[in-house]
Amino acid sequence: MTIASLPMYDLEPLREATDTWWRAVAAALRRHGFEDAPDALDRGEAGDRFDHWASPRLLLSQICGYPLTHDFAGKVRLVAIPFYAAPHCEGADYRSLAVVKEGGSARSLEDLRGGRAAVNGFDSQSGFNALRAAVAPLARDGRFFGEIVETGRHVRSMRMVADGAADVCAVDCVTHALLSDTMPDALAGTRVLTVTARAPNQPYVTHAARSDAEVRAMRMALLEAAEDPRAATARARLRLVGFTLLPREVYRRIDAMERQAAELGYPELA
Repeated sequence: MTIASLPMYDLEPLREATDTWWRAVAAALRRHGFEDAPDALDRGEAGDRFDHWASPRLLLSQICGYPLTHDFAGKVRLVAIPFYAAPHCEGADYRSLAVVKEGGSARSLEDLRGGRAAVNGFDSQSGFNALRAAVAPLARDGRFFGEIVETGRHVRSMRMVADGAADVCAVDCVTHALLSDTMPDALAGTRVLTVTARAPNQPYVTHAARSDAEVRAMRMALLEAAEDPRAATARARLRLVGFTLLPREVYRRIDAMERQAAELGYPELA
């Protein structure tokens, strides 16, 4: 039996919308020959997404761009890139937002020198790689911050900032918009300081062993599901507009961010 997961934006208040969206996708997949498309998403535990992405049973999932180009390069295949209707999304690209405490004195990234940064994970494009790239030109002798704290989730990072336990974190603009829609308390006490460089949106992927024909069929299924009127309300709640079929090479920009930071003498967020 195959498995499917959509862990990137699976906020608790949006579970019903995510499930409705998946049912539309699963129905379209079955019409395109994937009769074993699961009825429900496999959510498991928080860390299980890594097992999903590596599993030969994986039918469809959504992955962060940084794991796509790093730990899971060669383990998953790009299927399609979603579009989102959120501030700072531009076509198939998004930006991260550098978030600081509301009422704090910081007016630029330079003002955060020596401070504490909260990072959701060191495998995150939006929370880690984008922030490193933004700070790299300001670093001195490979350092900028006084301390880095790993939190495991964007919501926790923002709570640390709001509480004054961290001076800054970076969160992707889609998550920020969805939290604004459904969990505004998660943003309370914070404000956006600046935005980072663009990166391709978090893609839908399948297992690397899937054939070209299977990937083409999955793409057609996603395009169909994105037009299914029965899931229109769910897509709107998820701010999901549709999909584009760009080549895997567009994610080289993520590697370029990392490489440019290293060339500036800032290979690690520090």
